[in-house]
Amino acid sequence: MKSAKLINSRVQIVDIEKPILDCKGAIIKVLGCGLCGSDIVKIKHATCDNESEIRLGHEVVGQIVEINSNTNYKTNDIVVLGHHYPCFNCDFCRIGAYSMCKTFKNSNIYPCGFSEFIKVDENHLKYTVFPVPKNIKYEEISFLEPLACIIRAIKRSGFSLGCDNSKSNTLVLGLGSIGLLTAQALKIYGVNSFGFDINEERKTYASKFDVFYKKDKYDVVFMTSGSSKAIPTALEHVRDGGKIIVFSSIENDDGYKNNDLYYREVSVIPSYSPSPDDYKVSYNFLSNKKINVDGISTIYSLDNLSSAIEDIICGKIFKAYIEI
Repeated sequence: MKSAKLINSRVQIVDIEKPILDCKGAIIKVLGCGLCGSDIVKIKHATCDNESEIRLGHEVVGQIVEINSNTNYKTNDIVVLGHHYPCFNCDFCRIGAYSMCKTFKNSNIYPCGFSEFIKVDENHLKYTVFPVPKNIKYEEISFLEPLACIIRAIKRSGFSLGCDNSKSNTLVLGLGSIGLLTAQALKIYGVNSFGFDINEERKTYASKFDVFYKKDKYDVVFMTSGSSKAIPTALEHVRDGGKIIVFSSIENDDGYKNNDLYYREVSVIPSYSPSPDDYKVSYNFLSNKKINVDGISTIYSLDNLSSAIEDIICGKIFKAYIEI
């Protein structure tokens, strides 16, 4: 079967053996997979020593073709899924830091999302797999995992569904696909949400999603930009005593200076990856079309994965969805 691998710093489509169902779980025929910013980071920072360990693609939509499971899933079900789950028992899980859990870090789909077939285990089926509703496009429901990451970031900022968040003003820095989803999700939480990007085309596009900029001081700034230049912008816009939620990696080792935080009592809170409960909220938002993701993704074939990667890096597109 076809599968994407990183070889000599280049993504190549190679032929490998189809995975075998040798444990509780399922074999899934991949119908499509979103290209995540973290995939781009992996590609850019790959070395000869770690290339063989890198798995690309995790925003998978597919059809179950083989299954051995105690769940209710069955052959031919169309599903969307995430790639990590925690143990729920370790010290990290006990304090809700699920993405730091050793089981979370070690669990993954096999071989990768940009493959014709993948294998998932029983715990994937229990905690990260959901049926695809008939009223939604595959490239839209593929946002399950990234939106779940966003839900996690919003929770870490202190906002909760059902609470009165109407007096809180937030700014999303970076209006790529993640920024657009973050601004929309914040509004579902009842938060006043605005967005900023140095790219004028992105700001114009964001206005179609009712995301606008207002020069102000904000209670919470969500940093979804992958540029270190966004750090001073975040500090400029956060109010004294406010929060900066870091939901992105950057291209270098720049960071927030101690005194910029200390004298203003600004909190910097990182948010990395979702919990199983965050998947449930994400699935609800997407399946009920509370979040508008229509038209965000540009569709490519698996054989054109390299072109999709290049177009993302060059900023030609917001998001790529790879049909398999």
